[in-house]
Amino acid sequence: MIKIGIVDDHAIVRSGLRQFFSDHVDLRVVGEAASGREAIDLVRTTEIDVLVLDLSMPGQSGIDALAMIRAKAPDIGVLVLSAYPEEHYALNLIRQGASGYLNKQCDSLEIVDAIRAIALGRRYISASVAELLAQQLGRNSDAPPHEQLSEREFQVFLKLAKGETAGAIAKSLSLSVKTVSTYRTRLMEKMNLSSNSDLTYYALKNKLID
Repeated sequence: MIKIGIVDDHAIVRSGLRQFFSDHVDLRVVGEAASGREAIDLVRTTEIDVLVLDLSMPGQSGIDALAMIRAKAPDIGVLVLSAYPEEHYALNLIRQGASGYLNKQCDSLEIVDAIRAIALGRRYISASVAELLAQQLGRNSDAPPHEQLSEREFQVFLKLAKGETAGAIAKSLSLSVKTVSTYRTRLMEKMNLSSNSDLTYYALKNKLID
């Protein structure tokens, strides 16, 4: 029996997934969460094999939660199930420890295939993500600037692009304001940008934020 946790801020999505998984005898939903912070509490208190994680949630997002989940529960498989297409986030998040990435428009049975693969300790690479990986291998240094950021730099970049202050970012990521400023300086250099408005424009242009 594969024990599943569902993290999504929409109750109707959680309900739909729970109902869908109940049709499969080897899958059992053992917990739910509506935010990144609740997800961290869930993995701390519940025995879970695979966590199905949304990205876009109020407060602490799935991206923020992923690093903490990896730190607190390194053996849990994490399948990111997001409304964002694979080309926006998949490679970054797989590098950061996600076991797989699927867009919410995928065939529902692919979610089951992914969960079963991840429960066996494997990563699930969809055909779309495999194509992205192949393209990246072919172009090496031509990868988009945001794909060259570290995990923390990517988190800080997205928050700055959304207009969050250094103080708010420091609080949400449990960092000092000085550390956030250091990350900002580094990511600005890597991306060859000079202001927060440049970051916002880049993120919107590349559909990394809405």
